[in-house]
Amino acid sequence: MRILLIVSVLLSLCLNLRAQFTSVTKDSIVKTQISTYKTPVYHEAPSLRVDSLMASMSLREKIGQLFMVAAYSNKTESHVQQIEELVSEYNIGGLIFFQGGPVRQAKLTNRYQQSAKFPLMIAMDAEWGLAMRLDSTIRYPRQMALGAIEDEGLIYQMGADLAAQCKRLGVHVNFAPVIDVNNNPKNPVINSRSFGELKEEVANKGIAYMKGMQDNKVLACAKHFPGHGDTDTDSHLALPVIKHDRSRLEEVEFYPFKRLIDAGIGSMMIAHLNIPALDSSQNLASTLSEAIVTDLLTEEMGFGGLKFTDALNMKGVSRFFKPGEVDLKAFLAGNDVLLFPEDVPLAIEKIEQEIKNGNVDEVFLDEKLRKILLAKEWLGVFDKDSVKIENLWSDLNQKTYELTRRKLIEASLVLAKNEEDHVPLKSLEKLKIAAVAIGGKEDCAFHEQLRMYAKVESFSIDKSADAVSRSRLLSKLDSFNYVIISTHSNSQYPSRKFGLNQNSLDIIKALKRKSSSLVHFGNPYALQFLQDQKNIHSIILAFHEDEYTEQAAAMALFGGVPVSGKLPVSVDKSYPAKTGYVLSEQTRFKYSLPEDLGIKEEDLAKIDYLAKKGLDQQAYPGCQILVAKDQKVFYHKSFGFHTYENKTPVKTHDLYDLASITKIAASTVSFMKLDQEEKVSLEDRICYYLEDVISDSSEYNGIFIRDMLAHQAGLKPYLPFYENTLIKGNPMYQFYSLAKSDLYPNRVADKLYSHYAIREEILNTILETPLNSKKEYKYSDLGYYFLQMIVEAQSQNTLDQFASESFYEPLGMWTANFKPRERFDLQNIVPTEYDLYFRKRQVHGDVHDPGAALLGGVAGHAGLFSSANDLAKLMQMLNNWGEYGGKRYLDESLVKEYTDCQFCEENRRGAGFDKPVTDGGSGPTCTCVSYASFGHTGFTGTIAWADPNENLVYIFLSNRVYPDASNKKLIELNIRTDIQQAIYDAIPHSHDKLTKAN
Repeated sequence: MRILLIVSVLLSLCLNLRAQFTSVTKDSIVKTQISTYKTPVYHEAPSLRVDSLMASMSLREKIGQLFMVAAYSNKTESHVQQIEELVSEYNIGGLIFFQGGPVRQAKLTNRYQQSAKFPLMIAMDAEWGLAMRLDSTIRYPRQMALGAIEDEGLIYQMGADLAAQCKRLGVHVNFAPVIDVNNNPKNPVINSRSFGELKEEVANKGIAYMKGMQDNKVLACAKHFPGHGDTDTDSHLALPVIKHDRSRLEEVEFYPFKRLIDAGIGSMMIAHLNIPALDSSQNLASTLSEAIVTDLLTEEMGFGGLKFTDALNMKGVSRFFKPGEVDLKAFLAGNDVLLFPEDVPLAIEKIEQEIKNGNVDEVFLDEKLRKILLAKEWLGVFDKDSVKIENLWSDLNQKTYELTRRKLIEASLVLAKNEEDHVPLKSLEKLKIAAVAIGGKEDCAFHEQLRMYAKVESFSIDKSADAVSRSRLLSKLDSFNYVIISTHSNSQYPSRKFGLNQNSLDIIKALKRKSSSLVHFGNPYALQFLQDQKNIHSIILAFHEDEYTEQAAAMALFGGVPVSGKLPVSVDKSYPAKTGYVLSEQTRFKYSLPEDLGIKEEDLAKIDYLAKKGLDQQAYPGCQILVAKDQKVFYHKSFGFHTYENKTPVKTHDLYDLASITKIAASTVSFMKLDQEEKVSLEDRICYYLEDVISDSSEYNGIFIRDMLAHQAGLKPYLPFYENTLIKGNPMYQFYSLAKSDLYPNRVADKLYSHYAIREEILNTILETPLNSKKEYKYSDLGYYFLQMIVEAQSQNTLDQFASESFYEPLGMWTANFKPRERFDLQNIVPTEYDLYFRKRQVHGDVHDPGAALLGGVAGHAGLFSSANDLAKLMQMLNNWGEYGGKRYLDESLVKEYTDCQFCEENRRGAGFDKPVTDGGSGPTCTCVSYASFGHTGFTGTIAWADPNENLVYIFLSNRVYPDASNKKLIELNIRTDIQQAIYDAIPHSHDKLTKAN
């Protein structure tokens, strides 16, 4: 018999035929495999290299190739030397790396490979990315989160990205995916590592993950055969017993493994489980069972790939068998690679002795060796290229990988409860919102992201808070009518109630008087403790707690990202598997990466350069820049400080004086709303609405509103009204008071208030000023004094209140307001000019424009303050032709009319809105924008611009007038326009030249 076997091996070497797989017991009984093996890709062709290498190996060298030893990059040199000895002296076949860092691991990989006579197969347990083991790498969602994702293409892409990262790090095998069907909520070891409880979903997602890796030449490993999902014991600590009969195992547990075998999985990991229905041997783990490893997996299921043991130091096997003995049993059971052995020299000796004693034929070893070497060849292990250290961190953390991670997180969000279509949140003007982080911090990423959409006040409470602390929190929440609750610092383990202790539940229950939404950052099984909370109108399940998961959950609440996730497991009867409300539309801004729009981050570096150039040249002390395309904010940065003293850095929600942007962002949009209500019309003359102000004999009687808003009504550009209120540069007492009163209600500056009749004085001054003899385009502020009066008369409200109620509050523009001192701390308001001529002090929190200041800070042409983020919401609404956040504010036809050129042959202006210059002359924009675009600039150093052809919004806010308005460097350096050009240069398929809109 031995002669026949030797002849068989020689024939295989000569003819390069694939070796027949056989299984030899200790009694030397050879069992011929069935002919229906599902052959992994790396076995599809014979290999001269493998045949030659096998022929050159000694018996001990062959045995050494069976072992994969644990290596760490965060341990001492003595550990490194121990591994090096196993590599060089015992010729082990591979290493599985655990904790450490990528650069350290790469250096050790190179060192170990140099010591190896036969190149090492490097593996990692990286189920949710390299970050499962290594610092400074990308952490993908756990598989339970992936189980919630409906789009398996995203999971494939994750596998492909992870394969690229593995290859860059010199890793050949990833011990993933886990395809255990987790149908036991109390499972202490699989649980969130599983795709869920639905076998079809587990199989489909496992195949996607596997193919993503193997299509990119990294070996996947399905685990833990024959199914570790229905256990309540951790095999790291003891030997779990599976009590199901064979028919149940066939129906559920085996299903994903069969599907992945059919799909071409390259390797399989055998679990440490005791399964009497498959092998009745007492205390025998499935890893050591020939009936399971060989008879079931290889012969019956036809799996022809590599079979890895689970770690042989785990208590599921090590408590019953000594080192060396357990390795031999695993080898005899039919495993190909013995993982994490406790004593390699002893194990090699045991196996060698069995073969030499004739208990096991060497062909049995050769078959395993051939599979290992064929896999190594397919994986490129024999190329033995060293891992390049240079740029390793940046290569492993590419933005495209981060984008995939973010898409996975977004797609995994589950809206488990949504009474009356509560999410996304609507009617923001009616909500006074508090956010309570249970077990988190007030300044957590979740709360910060919520504030990008609405005014939200943050609170936090510890999970162990006593009754006094809970009562104190409830008292603070009395003035709020809506609470967003979030649970933090949670656990994946059922033994810890997934992090929701009774105190946490008591806090949530205590909020029953408040309408609320709940976001749980953790395991879905925690929902079992939340089903009786009737005050909670919506529940979002976000499987993890990290910065972007928190941001994505906040975006989902407000409609910034669609929601499509479905529960991968059942949680009592209230939440069966596949529960999940779908929100298919993105209704508000999404805050994303440039790569989400096909834009490279490095292509935006010029924006940073130009912004910093402005700082260096003292064109302004600081600025905010925001750019959004397709309703995705892909660039949002603050630069510099409030003033040149460099004391207060510019922050996201700081307010800038928008100056003339007020014309469109307050007055024009308010007039448009009244036009929509048929209370006003562009076709009317201003005297129609101001008959008590403009006499029939006045030449102003003939001004049409359309002409006025297009700046061709003959109005003078500007009148210095304040000069008539001063004598020798000092305020005249009939116009001003040091204290506020009914007679002097208008704040002009600290301890300076103007007379209530000042508006009449201003209007008389305007009406006494002759119109230009020729009604041609001439930019003027004066018409907006009239427009303010018209809006206020027809709305029966003040301009600031009408604009706020109509637009700012429902849009969530909580920083947009007139007279910001009344609502914000000065530290959140950026100062403007140090006024040497009128107010003789620094203008901080008061409007910069003198005419608007005389009116108390509310004027049709100036006075509005805002952050870039909030101003962008209004511009996006206009860019959407009047709709934002699922609400229509203005009719599409109306927006198009006002933003279109009104008298194109005479001037470029829209009705209130500025437009690009078409003849190549100087204008507010670069020549890159489309002619359909519109916006406005502001004297203080601002611009707000929207381009519907590109669905793009660009905001630049600065205080270039600090310390005085004579500073024109912003204009001279062309900063705003050059930044706009840089934006368009970075956008794929943007317009190179102006194209007139159809």
